[in-house]
Amino acid sequence: MEPLTVIKVGGKIVEESDSLNDLLNKFSTINGAKALVHGGGRSATKIASQLGIESTMVNGRRITDEAMLQVVTMVYGGLVNKGIVAGLQARGMNALGLTGADLSVIKSDKRPVKDIDYGFVGDVKEVDDKMLANLIQLGILPVMAPLSYSKEYGLLNTNADTIAAETAKALSKHYETTLVYCFEKKGVLFDENDDNSVIPTITPDLFEQYKAEGIIQGGMIPKLENAFDALHAGVKEVIITQAADLGTNQGTKVVLA
Repeated sequence: MEPLTVIKVGGKIVEESDSLNDLLNKFSTINGAKALVHGGGRSATKIASQLGIESTMVNGRRITDEAMLQVVTMVYGGLVNKGIVAGLQARGMNALGLTGADLSVIKSDKRPVKDIDYGFVGDVKEVDDKMLANLIQLGILPVMAPLSYSKEYGLLNTNADTIAAETAKALSKHYETTLVYCFEKKGVLFDENDDNSVIPTITPDLFEQYKAEGIIQGGMIPKLENAFDALHAGVKEVIITQAADLGTNQGTKVVLA
């Protein structure tokens, strides 16, 4: 099968022009088929605040009421997504910005209320792998916003790491897929205060050990859970790295054994 790289970028990387330009320059040098998934939570929080809308986070997840859904739709589906698309077009890549509603490419269910009511948040149910593969085969580079689609509720705020993992899993039916989580650090760190203390490889056993020891905690836990889930579903490789090291084989490799 032909190789394909799904890259997820988030944090300040996509929200500051210098770091975004650096990322897009690196991204443009990666050979073969590719897709990009982005976040934009800091921009959403900032613009919500300017509009007088308070942001509430629980376990790193955003509570999305009706007002916040309007904000994330504007920011993720508009401001951040189209900024990235424009940057890719300027570098000669034929990019197409997509939410889950566009071409009905990512369908989800509204998260059920258990201990916490997350509001208008989606849990991915289905990715249209054929539609995405057809776009890629036409030379179109999908740029996926973290918004999925429900026939009943419309757009739903959906974790960008999950969108990336589900997209990579779906495309692994058609391509030899590598999933890259790209953020501000060089990889998963032994010591969060030492940027050079990169853990080179993480297996399921090491993941459990590092969690128990408190080395891996917070938002890195669901990121790695998504990574292992993707590997079990047929994704060839998952890498966690920083934008500057895209395409260099640097960072943390997540493997099953």
